[in-house]
Amino acid sequence: MLFRSALTRAAALTVAAVLGTTALSACGGTEQATVDNPYHLLQPGVLRAGTLTDAPPNVYLKDGKFTGFDNDLLTAAAAKIGLKVEFVGTDFSALLSQVATGKFDIGSSSITITEARKKTVDFGNGYDFGYFGLDVPTGSTITGFDQLKGKRVVVVQGTVQDDYATKEGLDPVRVPDYNGAINQLKARTADAWISPAEIGDKSAADSGGKITVAAKQLSPAPTAYAFAHDSDALREALNKALDEVIADGTWKRLQDQYYPGRPIPADFKPGSGTVTTS
Repeated sequence: MLFRSALTRAAALTVAAVLGTTALSACGGTEQATVDNPYHLLQPGVLRAGTLTDAPPNVYLKDGKFTGFDNDLLTAAAAKIGLKVEFVGTDFSALLSQVATGKFDIGSSSITITEARKKTVDFGNGYDFGYFGLDVPTGSTITGFDQLKGKRVVVVQGTVQDDYATKEGLDPVRVPDYNGAINQLKARTADAWISPAEIGDKSAADSGGKITVAAKQLSPAPTAYAFAHDSDALREALNKALDEVIADGTWKRLQDQYYPGRPIPADFKPGSGTVTTS
């Protein structure tokens, strides 16, 4: 009996030692994973960003490379915290839900901050302002946003332009991407397209004279990168990095490169608002 009790105690001690070692290893593994991937990215060291392929000069694909103001700014900010960016093309209508469900670490697509969108994602600090553009087929008599009642107005689904058209009671025609809107104007199956102004300008310039910019008006809120609700560490780190690329002149250089001659509203302060643009 004594021998059996000794064996039982020895076995119990062995099991306890193994469990203790396993627990320590697990804790150590978790701590190491946090060190290796402090922002809990899909892939350590790589920021997987959902973006669009067809919205120049903001976000687009050129010669097989994702570029544009938003994407180039994100690449510069990510480098400040030691991250490389992997861009993946998607539709804007799906982008926010894809960020929220973890398909992407971040959304980059001139996303205007709205209260409705905050229910799906969190936003970083605003990095750009924007205007609504009103694009029409060349020769149209439409010259302003106040002339759209009863007209066939096209918008990209899920955008702030979609929100605006809906609030104005325009019953807009929704398309999945910017090419869809441009093609409707060229074919004259739409009377007008409410666009992000910079994209509308570029689309008109590239239309071979088929599209004209009729009017513009300032968008009601800044644009920002989108994050999942549980990505506080990543969001805060990129907010800080954004201030750094504003302070070192990168933000201003990209503004001049992609929006030459565009005036910056006097009351607009990019990032946290605590740094001066160089």
